Amino acid sequence: MAETPLERAKARALRLLERRDYSKAELAAKLAEKGEEPEAAEQAAERMAELGFVNDENYAGMVVRHYAAKGCGRQRIREELRRRRVPRELWDAALDELPEQSDTVERLLMQKLRGRAPEGDELRRACAALIRRGFSWEE
Repeated sequence: MAETPLERAKARALRLLERRDYSKAELAAKLAEKGEEPEAAEQAAERMAELGFVNDENYAGMVVRHYAAKGCGRQRIREELRRRRVPRELWDAALDELPEQSDTVERLLMQKLRGRAPEGDELRRACAALIRRGFSWEE
């Protein structure tokens, strides 16, 4: 008996979810990228969400915690949420879980400056590195 496109997409979705978590939209896009029919991919991702295998709210929180632990700032984390196709309405709630990052900024600055007072362009380069990590000038 031949498998329907939806059954094939659901089976592939389960295999993908065994390896790592996805947002619902990210899972549908990944299924389509792997050759599943776009409609079947959407339905399979929706079914995985109904079954609780995909939870965008939990996934958003996980992304925020992961990138905060890596020393990334709010802007970099926002970019990751966008890249991973987390619904925009979930971003603020997830970013509210972000711990105070002044210690992270200080630690990263000390690493860049190697614990010494900045000379010449060193402070500018260290600040630029923090900006690339997603921190703002205020931080």
